[in-house]
Amino acid sequence: MVENDNVFEISVSDNGIGIPEEKQEVIFETFRQADSSTSKQYGGTGLGLALVRKYVEMHGGNIWVDSEEGVGSTFTFNIPSGPGPK
Repeated sequence: MVENDNVFEISVSDNGIGIPEEKQEVIFETFRQADSSTSKQYGGTGLGLALVRKYVEMHGGNIWVDSEEGVGSTFTFNIPSGPGPK
């Protein structure tokens, strides 16, 4: 966690399968996943990251992902450390 200019920045990294660049924005949409095929290997409903984005934005912050296929992903969000938007 980093705090600069009254903003907390938190990152979570993994060394998983990574996310293709063209799917990196889609994964934050409701009911969307990087792999939308019916034979997908990993489960989920596609709600988790959409909810996280809403919570972060409700607190005046942003969320993004940096990912490389076959290497892993880093999800980062920042939020103001002071009062949020009214």
